[in-house]
Amino acid sequence: MDMREAIRSGETYLGIELGSTRIKAVLIGPDHAPLASGEYSWENRHEGGYWTYHLEDVWSGLQTAYGQLAGQVEAACGEKLRRVGAMGFSAMMHGYLPLDRNGEALAAFRTWRNTTTGPAAAQLTERFRFNIPLRWSIAHLYQAILNGEDHVRDIDSLTTLAGYVHYKLTGKRVLGVGEASGMFPIDSRRCDYDQAMVDSFDALVAGKGYPWKLRDILPQVLPAGADAGALTPEGARLLDPTGTLGSGIPLAPPEGDAGTGMAATNAVAERTGNVSAGTSMFAMIVLEKPLSRVYPEIDMVTTPTGKPVAMVHCNNCTNEINAWATVFQGFLEAMGQPVDKNVLFTAMFRSALDGEKDGGGLMLYNYLSGEPVTGLEEGRPLLARSPEGRLTFANFMRTQLFSALGALKLGLDILAGEQVKVDRLLGHGGFFKTPEAGQRLMAAAAGAPVSVMETAGEGGPWGMALLPAYRARRRDGETLETYLADQVFAGQRADTVRPDPEDQAGFAAFMERYVRALPVERCAVEHLK
Repeated sequence: MDMREAIRSGETYLGIELGSTRIKAVLIGPDHAPLASGEYSWENRHEGGYWTYHLEDVWSGLQTAYGQLAGQVEAACGEKLRRVGAMGFSAMMHGYLPLDRNGEALAAFRTWRNTTTGPAAAQLTERFRFNIPLRWSIAHLYQAILNGEDHVRDIDSLTTLAGYVHYKLTGKRVLGVGEASGMFPIDSRRCDYDQAMVDSFDALVAGKGYPWKLRDILPQVLPAGADAGALTPEGARLLDPTGTLGSGIPLAPPEGDAGTGMAATNAVAERTGNVSAGTSMFAMIVLEKPLSRVYPEIDMVTTPTGKPVAMVHCNNCTNEINAWATVFQGFLEAMGQPVDKNVLFTAMFRSALDGEKDGGGLMLYNYLSGEPVTGLEEGRPLLARSPEGRLTFANFMRTQLFSALGALKLGLDILAGEQVKVDRLLGHGGFFKTPEAGQRLMAAAAGAPVSVMETAGEGGPWGMALLPAYRARRRDGETLETYLADQVFAGQRADTVRPDPEDQAGFAAFMERYVRALPVERCAVEHLK
């Protein structure tokens, strides 16, 4: 089926993901290949002590990304995009977005990047005997309660960014189970919130006299493929102010970037794993059995169908690489040289392969924000070297890539100690966009083969588009695992890089310095205000 026929027949599926630095829309056809895309760049803001995004930027960004995509469709085949077969929305997970009875925000959106919930997360982890990370929605809610914030009494619903967008477009207060697992612990057997922990939380705050119980304000949990509502006329106009897009389009359950990363890499079955590496980084492995105990470095989340997943989440990944790219761009412009950012990033990543195996004795922390894996509530990007350190461009870039993987490595070592098995580890996101570089060093860090598929550069937005396609096209009884394996990824080529012993030895030497020098980073946080 050609593009014009797919557009006319409505056999297309739209996924839009609100990432940390980019909102991207991807339209796929019946063969699941991308047909068109659009995007909008944005950045978080640090205001009032919290990392946030303005909600008006959410809508201007969504409209811009969708408008670009629709324009591409019309330019390519002469057809206006009036309908799609199904659509879905995903976003950075976790955070805190409390709404009143009119669906309006009671407080500024607090993103996953905030590390201000230490007391709440620690108390809930002890009470539930289940790791509650700093960025989870329930930690933010309880911290607001501990802080005595007035708005808590007026909460009518609590959601995430993906849930908020979905609600505004459909009127449905629902979440996909993968996204919900970043709000509150999930009972995978029931594909719902853990009722014993819900009851425990209600008992904990009973003395506050709030007019709500926890289940009253949490979104309904849905597995992949479930009916999550349809685009309302008001929602259609909100997404497409031109009025071209029609209403009534089915929506998939809103998911988080972890779930879309799993879908985009076909890593939803047991013993599969993926690494999503962009502004933040996380590795996820679908478990065969529970871990032996609670680890503060390991999050327990789920696949879009509710299977338990061990996640190592790191707040910082490519942010410092991006910052240095801006420095190098400025240098080249000062020299009168034209700058293509794609060419610049490719040169930076490829140069890392030419560096000394351990990075030449350099040390770098990419902590723009706090890093819970290493116990830091705040971060300071920091480059250091001994007098013997060899500061070359290649060593600098190798150290940059090593640093992006440093915190992740500490979490992966815990899973290795738990004898967690993974048959394949797939990478996606900007870190893997340059062939071989990120993949090779990730293999050294994980001590396992790392594969990158042809669609790796599409990442989460493409993964989100697959979920509405599954909702619309699945056969009776067909699981998401089977649909992805048989209908999407069958025959797709994957490039696999196995760990190189010399790279592994070099990375181990870097990690020894990384752990030993962490007090330097803590000192920078304390004294560099």
